[in-house]
Amino acid sequence: MNSLTALKSIRAARPDGKPVYVILDNLSAHATPRIRRWTAAHGVELCNTATNASWANPIEAHFGVLRQFTLANSTHPNHVAQTRRLHEYLRWRNDHARHPDVLTAQRRERARARSEKGHRWGRHDTPQAA
Repeated sequence: MNSLTALKSIRAARPDGKPVYVILDNLSAHATPRIRRWTAAHGVELCNTATNASWANPIEAHFGVLRQFTLANSTHPNHVAQTRRLHEYLRWRNDHARHPDVLTAQRRERARARSEKGHRWGRHDTPQAA
């Protein structure tokens, strides 16, 4: 139900009727018959990343930075305080999308994710013939 609510919110943010493409992991809750019917009727295309390929999802670089700035070495006394800190960071992040610290952290996180899997963005490695 939360997935459908989120998709409806995303669609409402783009009222011009143009297609909306949403990148998702392969969580089964994202592909229920009800969600598939709704997306087909409302011009929303679900784009699933391959299994075990979170590194291919461009949003993952943002989550790494979010963890770095809000959760790493934190001592939040409770979930309410932690949520406030997350919201504070997201407001700051949206206002400072081109801030050098954010861009540096995103580059570092993308490099870390690529190196974990040994992949390069935009390059398809083909097996070498023996």
